This record gives sequence, structure tokens and C-alpha cells, in this order.
Amino acid sequence: MSRQVEKPEWARVAEAFEASGQTQREFALGRGVRLSTLQSWVYRRRRGEVTRAEPVRLLPVQVAAPVAASESVLEVVAASGARVRFAVGTDVAYVARLVTALGR
Repeated sequence: MSRQVEKPEWARVAEAFEASGQTQREFALGRGVRLSTLQSWVYRRRRGEVTRAEPVRLLPVQVAAPVAASESVLEVVAASGARVRFAVGTDVAYVARLVTALGR
């Protein structure tokens, strides 16, 4: 882009990049923009998304005595009463997203 580009337009360019499925280099070459400028605006956009994320809501936890089982299993009880059981070693981020979704 040889002309001066305003901030709202760069935000739209960064959004278009995110939806393009291209690498930053491919997108910059295709649009005729400097790679470093595109990277800067993509970074700003992503940083802005993080600040708009929903706040983390902590839930009370009750620790129970271990249950004798052939396999180690953990259980999370959501505030709604929903119970989620998963094997020890399950991805914690996955369990957190699942519990969050059940809490909605």
C-alpha cells in the first residue's frame, strides 16, 4: 500500500489476514504491504482479543477420599451439578473448556 493507511483500515487488513489462511509473508506480498507493518497490526489485534476474553470464574472444590478403582479417574462437579469424569493425565485445558461450556 503506497498511500498512508489509517488505523481502522489496518485493523481490517489484520482481520482479513486472520481469515485468509495464508502465512503473513504470503498475505503481505499479495497485498503489497510491508511484512513488518502487517505483523505489528496482527500482533495488536491478537493482543486486543486477549484483553476482551471472559474473566476466569473460580469454583469451589471439595476434595473427597480416593475411590478404589483399576484406573485413576478424576471428577469435576460444576456449580450446575454436572459431573465430568476424566482419566488422570487428560489435558487440563480441555477439561477447563468443557467445564466452562457446561457452566454457561
